[in-house]
Amino acid sequence: MKKTYIIPFVGLKNGEHQFEYEIDSSFFEVYPYDEILGANAQVAVHLNKQVTLLEFEFTVTGTVEVRCDVSNEPYNQTIDSTLALVVKFGDVYNDDHLDIVILPRDSYEIDIAQYIYELIVLALPKKKEHPGIKDGTLKSEIVDKLKEYQPKENSNSISSDPRWDKLKELITDKKRKDGTS
Repeated sequence: MKKTYIIPFVGLKNGEHQFEYEIDSSFFEVYPYDEILGANAQVAVHLNKQVTLLEFEFTVTGTVEVRCDVSNEPYNQTIDSTLALVVKFGDVYNDDHLDIVILPRDSYEIDIAQYIYELIVLALPKKKEHPGIKDGTLKSEIVDKLKEYQPKENSNSISSDPRWDKLKELITDKKRKDGTS
């Protein structure tokens, strides 16, 4: 990963600091996650440097190009998410906690690329669905086939099963005997 995402915190004064990054498809080339085809996102990083720790707040806004889970058509998914991260100092590196990282005391910089990557990936919805599917504007062979094989809802064509009808009668009879309707 480029040095662009490395923040040398030793030279910074205590207090508030701002960093901004433009994320495009080249950012994702070093990661094995291949579901993001492209990106046009902005990441704002707010750093509050204190004597004993660093507090980061990452905010990402923009779009990423992904494939629809239904039609496999690419589309731009809007993302907007935040991540809070606390960096403490200790004897050895430890990132076992979700929002706390421990760096060795002699560290002088931190690479935030992994945190930006995770923020973007976790901002994606569980089910990625092309907006054209909901409003019916997407023209796709896959969507047409799915519609063709979709079960038809027609109450006239549903025949009742006599076995279920007998069971329903038993429930109705029991309710009548109990005085409930």
